[in-house]
Amino acid sequence: QVQLVESGGALVQPGGSLRLSCAASEINLRDTYTLWYRRSSGQQREMVASMGPEGTTWLADSVKGRFTISRDNAKNTMYLQMTNLRPGDTAVYYCNIPAHDLWGQGTQVTVSS
Repeated sequence: QVQLVESGGALVQPGGSLRLSCAASEINLRDTYTLWYRRSSGQQREMVASMGPEGTTWLADSVKGRFTISRDNAKNTMYLQMTNLRPGDTAVYYCNIPAHDLWGQGTQVTVSS
């Protein structure tokens, strides 16, 4: 079964760090574009990062300099490393493969003191 499974969300204090993981099965992440989105309560979904098959990355201005997207081909897993977290980063984070309209289940990140 083709699926994406996310993990790593948690409650963290402002200034803290988290690493989100997105493990894929039955599809090779290195062969396709992979994206990270987030949705805050009452807000529209926002794309925050992407990675192409060749390894090219893109980050939204709101997270540039704080977040990093990466991929481990051997583990077929995508990561979103988040540092210097702010309350405004609070959201449910989703990984996505647009070519297959495939979404993970989402993982909650809460930044609060």
